[in-house]
Amino acid sequence: MKRCAKSKVFLLAVILFSLGSITPIDGQSRFVTTGGKAFVSPNGKPLLLKGTNLGNWLLPEGYMFKFKTANSPRLINEVISELVGEDEARRFWIAFHENYITRDDIRFIKRSGFNSVRVPFSHRLFVNQGAPQMLEGPGYALLDQVVRWCKEEGLYVILDMHGAPGGQTGDNIDDSWGYPFLFESKDSQDLTANLWRKLAARYRNEPAVLGYDLLNEPIAHHFDTGYLNPKLEPLYRRIVTDIRKVDRNHIIFLGGAQWDTNFKVFGPPFDDKLAYTFHKYWMDVNQKAIQEFLDFRDKYNVPIWMGESGENTDEWIASFRTLLEKHDTGWCFWPYKKLDATSSIVSINLPAEWGAIIAFAEGPRKTFEEVRKSRPPKEKVQQALSDYLERIKFANCRINEGYLKALGLK
Repeated sequence: MKRCAKSKVFLLAVILFSLGSITPIDGQSRFVTTGGKAFVSPNGKPLLLKGTNLGNWLLPEGYMFKFKTANSPRLINEVISELVGEDEARRFWIAFHENYITRDDIRFIKRSGFNSVRVPFSHRLFVNQGAPQMLEGPGYALLDQVVRWCKEEGLYVILDMHGAPGGQTGDNIDDSWGYPFLFESKDSQDLTANLWRKLAARYRNEPAVLGYDLLNEPIAHHFDTGYLNPKLEPLYRRIVTDIRKVDRNHIIFLGGAQWDTNFKVFGPPFDDKLAYTFHKYWMDVNQKAIQEFLDFRDKYNVPIWMGESGENTDEWIASFRTLLEKHDTGWCFWPYKKLDATSSIVSINLPAEWGAIIAFAEGPRKTFEEVRKSRPPKEKVQQALSDYLERIKFANCRINEGYLKALGLK
């Protein structure tokens, strides 16, 4: 009877460990965790995150295509569909996802000296548009693939819901309808929490996944922040509760309101593996620019992480990166890859006929007649799109050495 009881206890321990409810017997975790103000690697040493954002891949942004008015995924897809039709547009996006980020990109990121990547994604790749909406779509396989590549290369992955159901930002970057309806819609909140719970269950035993960045840049400053801001932390609490039902292994990142800059919306930490993420763009690089985040870290003894910055000169990048490292603050600059630019790690060479695509995207398209009149010749469109899909492959891109140097990397 005693041997049987011991066997049952051992079996229970195995089950609990597989669910992430207990740590290994030797006290060592396979996962990055938090320890006071620091991220702690599985070997018990502090981990300074040095990362890049795989922006535009799983949530396209118009400026990455040189578009201005067609600036969200929905509007970009509208341009492609008006140029080649829905069927060809679907094929375009399949090829885009296959070519934009590949194993070669991940290998290059690791060999350049980064230790992490942030993967922004749209919920639309993980949720069908039926009624009721089901948690299914091509996004799961795409995430599995990039996580596998990163694991093989020794990179950590932070998953970032860049576009949540209903829209958390209310601007083009979340592919919303121009308002953060997430904070007023129970259906959207339920769907957001359910999607995070499914992703957490999927990766709960995967050490290559460092954590979950729940909502990118929630509640833009355009709206009634006095009304919306108090709704943010309660939603975070609800999502964290759902995640912890299936995953106690991973760090959860909470971003401040107003583009991840406002930490005044937060009370004391409510989970033992929380980290707080801020974004900073286009400011004077000095102590004042990050002091409020450092103060928050000191007050609550929690890690902070600079999850996005960039879109600037190499000199500016170098000075901000140096300031962050001076204060033991990890970073993740934006973006990894962009069309014909120096303000990214990798630049896509501009296709010869891309100007015709830009002219169509920015031209008059409010009526069917305007679309017919402004659409470029079919041969030119096909050449531009096929050329673009080839040029986004890593082997056909160019590396911005100055940008890498600014990040202190090779």
